[in-house]
Amino acid sequence: MTDRRPILGLILAVTATGIMANTLLSPAIPNILDDFGVGDSGAGVLIAAGSLPGVIVAPVVGVLADRLGRRRVLVPCLAVFGVFGVAAILAPTFPALVVARLGMGLGAAGLINLAVVLIGDHWEGDERTRLIGRNAAFLTVCIAVFPLIGGVLTELFGWRAALAPYVFALVTAAVALAALEPGDGDRSQSVREQLAGVGDVARRPEVVLILIGGMVAFVLIFGVVLSTLPLHLEEQFGYDAGIRGVFLALPAVSSTIVAFNIVRLRRFVDGRMLFVVCALLFAAGLMLVGIAATAVLLVVGALVYGAGEGVLIPAIQDRITDLAPADHRAAIISISVGASRLGQTIGPLAAALLLISASATAALFAGAAVALGLAALFRFGPYEGRAESAVAGTRRES
Repeated sequence: MTDRRPILGLILAVTATGIMANTLLSPAIPNILDDFGVGDSGAGVLIAAGSLPGVIVAPVVGVLADRLGRRRVLVPCLAVFGVFGVAAILAPTFPALVVARLGMGLGAAGLINLAVVLIGDHWEGDERTRLIGRNAAFLTVCIAVFPLIGGVLTELFGWRAALAPYVFALVTAAVALAALEPGDGDRSQSVREQLAGVGDVARRPEVVLILIGGMVAFVLIFGVVLSTLPLHLEEQFGYDAGIRGVFLALPAVSSTIVAFNIVRLRRFVDGRMLFVVCALLFAAGLMLVGIAATAVLLVVGALVYGAGEGVLIPAIQDRITDLAPADHRAAIISISVGASRLGQTIGPLAAALLLISASATAALFAGAAVALGLAALFRFGPYEGRAESAVAGTRRES
């Protein structure tokens, strides 16, 4: 078996690359809109442009990764992300920036999902759960650091400098090319047979529940937090880009702590109740941020919300990996990511409509209500228990 240490390092690099598209951009959004003379509704369009391609492309990436091998799909995804990232940095107009973001979305469609696939390929059981949790914790560290970097760079050098780290995707592509074995994938089935098998898994009631839950969760993360919160902080508290970056980073503090301890948490709150608690934390955190009149209450709300995010993301990733047979792992995980990308697209657009008709504060309250609905969905939806047989497949060198 390939040495796991460089594989794990690569997984973390891919995760970091996949998450930087919106986290670096978010604190700079008001500056970008001002620079191009675009109204507040442009925030949703800008965020959604980076997510929309993944709705369609992510499942395709998964099918190709199962058939062709991980490296043959991952490396081009990284390269596309990097090339269009450079285009975003140099964009002369707002429409050009949106087009560049769409191109970045094409590349990003294969990143977060394939990072989780690589974990599923090389580890199993509690060790897999632990590493998924640590990968998610690293993701939340990136969520903490990247907005801060984006905010500081925007304050010091302008918003284009905040997007400069996008070029590191090209470096990650070179590392992936060197670190991963070529891999031939699994072509023992025809494409039709493969798609039929994927469809059978995707139609299982609990898989459908997880897909819907993940989509709604990312509606909240990208529509309410990343798109709306920066505007709420500017309008209600007058915070500049640097301070906005700090507040956007706060949820990652609690998120990182709980994600690192997800295996321990599952000993006390397991199964469906873990999902229910996460959704309730989302609701409580967003409500507290919405009603906050002081910075202290803002901090408390952000930390409560972050605790929910820190468990929910790895719990969804681990559960969908648990339910996916090894020969369809990349496809099923990628469908899950496609559902998340749909949420990332719907959320900012819905937030844009609320910003036109109401306010950023109203969007936070609406997000809290949606989170309560998500908690009910997890509580009363189907749950099959641990699906150990589904993850007992062979570990592949990809």
